[in-house]
Order: sequence, then C-alpha cells, then structure tokens
Amino acid sequence: MCRRYLRAREDAEEALVSGFFKVFSQIASFSGQGSFEGWMRRIVVNEALMMLRKSQLLIFPGDEVIQFDQPDGFSIEADLSAREIMVLLDELPNGYRTVFNLYIIEGYKHQEIADLLGISINTSKSQLILAKEKLRNLLIAKGY
Repeated sequence: MCRRYLRAREDAEEALVSGFFKVFSQIASFSGQGSFEGWMRRIVVNEALMMLRKSQLLIFPGDEVIQFDQPDGFSIEADLSAREIMVLLDELPNGYRTVFNLYIIEGYKHQEIADLLGISINTSKSQLILAKEKLRNLLIAKGY
C-alpha cells in the first residue's frame, strides 16, 4: 500500500514501519467503531502521505477542473499484473498518483482528499481526471 504512494522502496518501508509504530503506540485509542483494518489502513496511508510531503513536492497544477468530451470508460485490464500496475503508477506525477490512489484504490471522497492534501475539491477532481487520461495513454502506448 505504501509503495503505491512512494516510488522508492526504502521510503515505502519507512512509512510502513512508522505507521505500525503509531498503530501499536496508539492502539488504546481505537474506539471499536468500524474495522480495525480500516483504522490501521488510514494511519499507514497518512504516514505515506506525510513522507511524500516531506521528501517530494506534491505539485497540483491549477485549481481548474478539466472536462473531457469523451465519456469516462476507464478500466484497468484484468490481465495486468500487480508489477505492471506499479510501473504504470510510477510513471504518473506525484499529484496524479496520490489523488488516483486515494480516490480509486482507497475509496476516499474528493472532500476527504482535499482535506488530507490541503488542496481544493476541484484540484482533486482535475488531478483524478488527468491521472486517468495519462494512464489511458500509457496503456494505449503499451498495447492494451
């Protein structure tokens, strides 16, 4: 999970260790509402995001929402391996990759993403649109 946000394996490992440290040191604060796995996931994702902010610039070009004329029929082909998906995600700029992961994979809403990253909702939406478009182009270029 951390590797999806952080390109360098060492950074992802550091975020994971830091996240687990927080989980174990704050386990008494788990209220029992929701799943324990979800609580842990949120802590670890937040650690990865903090590391991303510290070590790399999160650039979100413009706050405008970009509209494309074609309908959004984006889907990742079932025959892509996890390794191929990671390679594709690594080709995305940090802002695109972060918003894509939070929205598509983690299931966060645009308001939650905006709050987590300190950006506007429109920036979150435009970064997702641009990430999908970039992934679509990468998949086409690779013959999918």
